[in-house]
Amino acid sequence: MTDKDDLREQMIEAFEGADYPISSPMDLVPALPNGPSTTFESGDFSMTAMELNTKLSGGDFPYDAPEDFVDDIMEELEDQGEI
Repeated sequence: MTDKDDLREQMIEAFEGADYPISSPMDLVPALPNGPSTTFESGDFSMTAMELNTKLSGGDFPYDAPEDFVDDIMEELEDQGEI
């Protein structure tokens, strides 16, 4: 079972180093510890940042804080039944 709080925290930590506000997913790549290969894992959920980008609708850019961006990611993953 996926621990949504843990997954959210992993994403915030990975994305918080970006220069906010961000206007596209590409603005996040330099901040990721392993670039697009950065992996987010919890329970039976495992997805790289690159895979996340392909699963998401594109977001509501610009984002002013990592928490806002991650909240949208989590909501979309839930809506898609991924978590």
